[in-house]
Amino acid sequence: MPDFIQQFDEQALVWIAQNIRGAVLDPFMKLYTQLGNTGMLFIVLGVLMLSWKPTRKAGLSALCAMLIGLIVVNFTIKPLASRPRPWLVIENFVNLVPERDPNSFPSGHTNAAFAFALAVCVSAPKRWMKVTAVCMAAVMGLSRLYVGVHFPSDVLMGAVIGSLCGLAGAWVIRKVWGRIPVRLRGQE
Repeated sequence: MPDFIQQFDEQALVWIAQNIRGAVLDPFMKLYTQLGNTGMLFIVLGVLMLSWKPTRKAGLSALCAMLIGLIVVNFTIKPLASRPRPWLVIENFVNLVPERDPNSFPSGHTNAAFAFALAVCVSAPKRWMKVTAVCMAAVMGLSRLYVGVHFPSDVLMGAVIGSLCGLAGAWVIRKVWGRIPVRLRGQE
């Protein structure tokens, strides 16, 4: 990571830890960020969307997008980048949740959240679903900064890559949707 980005990232995290963290937000942010472990929150939402005919295509798109994101980020970019987590770099920095993966760049939680959100934005039938998905993704990214397990540039790139994966997942499902048996798709 270039020095000027690393310096900004470190200063931003220290500022968040000193000025935003507090007893009111800590429990919510810890819980919400941990709901994103292994993409579980968004996987569950995607599966739930599969069970309702009007959102079946959006659910399948979201699950496909998250699978693409998993491959791109967790199996490819993270191991290649090998950027250490903030508490390994910033002296006396405390993270609020445990994190076993030593690699920080890019944020996998944010990637999964934005992959889900963009796939939903392209495929969901209702505007409120799209807005909710984007808000949930943004809060996931912010929670990763709040609990101190990612640098801002990790979260930003997780959001960008996740968004591209979301578009790719929606595109893939749109291409194969007509080949899926009607009984599985539901009525259109």
